[in-house]
Amino acid sequence: MSQGPRSGLAAVSSALLAMSRHLEVRDVLKTIVASARELLHAQYAALGVPDDHGGFSQFVVDGVSDAQWKAIGPLPRQHGILAAMLHDARPERLADVRKDPRFEGWPSAHPDLADFLGLPIRDGDEVLGALFLANKDCAKPKGSCGFTEEDEELLAILAQHAAIALTNARLYERSRELTIAEERSRLAHELHDAVSQKLFSLRLTAQAAAALVDRDPARAKGELHQVAALAAEAADELRAAVVELRPAALDEDGLIATLRTQIQVLDRAHTARVTFTSNGFRALPAAQEEAVLRVAQEALHNALRHSGAPHVDVSVQRRGGGAVLRVTDDGSGFDPKTVRRAGRHLGLVSMRDRASGVGGTLTVESAPGKGTTIEMEVPGG
Repeated sequence: MSQGPRSGLAAVSSALLAMSRHLEVRDVLKTIVASARELLHAQYAALGVPDDHGGFSQFVVDGVSDAQWKAIGPLPRQHGILAAMLHDARPERLADVRKDPRFEGWPSAHPDLADFLGLPIRDGDEVLGALFLANKDCAKPKGSCGFTEEDEELLAILAQHAAIALTNARLYERSRELTIAEERSRLAHELHDAVSQKLFSLRLTAQAAAALVDRDPARAKGELHQVAALAAEAADELRAAVVELRPAALDEDGLIATLRTQIQVLDRAHTARVTFTSNGFRALPAAQEEAVLRVAQEALHNALRHSGAPHVDVSVQRRGGGAVLRVTDDGSGFDPKTVRRAGRHLGLVSMRDRASGVGGTLTVESAPGKGTTIEMEVPGG
């Protein structure tokens, strides 16, 4: 904090605000590490979150290029100074980490570290991780540590807030997992109800056709046509439900690729032509991308099952720092006011809740015989 208390406090405040803006664990870790390295003028910074197998479930570095990191090789194990911080849960401030008796070396491509400052990240008695810095950018006598007691105090503040941010991020991820589990459970119930009804009707119609086949072949033929139609509807229900139940590959593929894949499947599964376009889209925070995906799925569900539209188009476009999702069909349309009065929402309440939950808005334009457009706008991160 050599720039003075006022600028130091402002820098810490900025770092803490940056942490609070992220909910994804990986984003929180990156922000913590980058903030620590910048605030304490270190050449390198890293943060490790241990797993239960002697390694690290997450290990984030700052000050090392992607090429350097790739050359270093696999994630480190819990050994040497890192293990000491995790197991003894005490700070480590060293003039030269290489001369410490606990030092066990590093891969050939690893950058050379000298003076070292490390702290455990704790939540009560639980050690959540280890945060450390190396190679202080300052003038220092040979054999002395560039990191000061004041640096250690500042890093301890960051570590305390890092513990809060990590705990919150973990709770958020667990909440998302529960939400996804609830969503799958809801879809499973819907699938069971919808397909069971179709199969029950199909069985009764088939029985009627069998009873009529000898005494009234013409009516039996009509019943068999109805059997075929019911079977096709049941198949559509199954295909659409399978698409919705499939875990969204947002983390691996991103929103655009995930949407494109699901829409290609729907296009093959339904008689309606389902198309997708995207232009200028920039990645959004994970919660917003998930909300956009779920609203798109709900709107597609309505269009394909209720509108009778020959064509449904989905588009995602950049707008400012955010994005706009638009799902348009040329089907039968409806009067939104009449739907609300009748107590039928067609998922509109759920879609509006999803949009508002990430700071976005949802608008619905529809009229009988005029098709439907559902538009969701979300701000940037």
